[in-house]
Amino acid sequence: MIDRQIGYRGSNTMREMVQDNNFLLHVISRFDIAYGFGDETIQKVCIDNDVHTGTFLAVCNLISGYPFDVADLSLKSLIGYLRHAHRSITTVTLPHIKHHLVEGIGHSSNEKVSILLLKFFDEYFTEVRWHMQKEDDEIFSYAEQLAGGKKSDGITLSGYVAHHEPMADKLRELKDIFIYHYTQKDNDLLSSVLFDIILCERDLATHFDVENRLLVPLVSAIEKSSTSAPSKKETSKETPILGKREKEIIHHLAKGLTNKQIADKLFISTHTVATHRRNICAKLDIHTSSGLTLYAIVHHLIDISEIDI
Repeated sequence: MIDRQIGYRGSNTMREMVQDNNFLLHVISRFDIAYGFGDETIQKVCIDNDVHTGTFLAVCNLISGYPFDVADLSLKSLIGYLRHAHRSITTVTLPHIKHHLVEGIGHSSNEKVSILLLKFFDEYFTEVRWHMQKEDDEIFSYAEQLAGGKKSDGITLSGYVAHHEPMADKLRELKDIFIYHYTQKDNDLLSSVLFDIILCERDLATHFDVENRLLVPLVSAIEKSSTSAPSKKETSKETPILGKREKEIIHHLAKGLTNKQIADKLFISTHTVATHRRNICAKLDIHTSSGLTLYAIVHHLIDISEIDI
């Protein structure tokens, strides 16, 4: 039995853990643990699969909302898990969603919204792939070099923390568009895709938690053991608040107007429009026209009928 005050222990069986939280099948796969473990204990399965037990337990407990121990972590094992998660999300999960998304929206009477949604997903997929590749090449490599006694120039944990943001928010916006604004009958396939999006959203959120609550403290401890290591900076990000003029500009951008056309409508200079647009993109962390258009729809800044694609 799982003691919910303590969480998973090495003496629990893998079967008990999976029955407690089916979502951990992702974790098992990404630690390269073979299925078919029967009633073996977590510790025995980890040993048989050459997986660091403390790291595996910490990830599983964190994801399941149980107490987790950061004192017994293996950097090699944790980074191996995170790299595998990146491959799984970018080569399996998101391509699977894209394939079924194309099939699922084939019956809509509003073709321009379908095109916009697919374009938004493609841009989002590209952004996630770029983000994860950058982490693989820079942050994870930096951590491995740091653990080996080497210091990389230009890479710091504080810089990573300052710009590390969850990738699930824009996927949530896509889901909300379908649920609240996308009109279509015969939704069995689309419902299945939405369920996949919800699972992916959760997967990305828990992945972010593992990086922030396990990787960051571990690398921070390694940095502190080095005399030349920079100090970690705590950062926070407030919910962006757009002004009246910024909302007007997003509205017109969503309608497909150019900066000059917006300037003429609002009786301001083209330079002012461009400045507002840069500020909007920075506040929202959205840098594409389709992304801003979907933001406008979700936040009721424009009606779908006004969009011209």
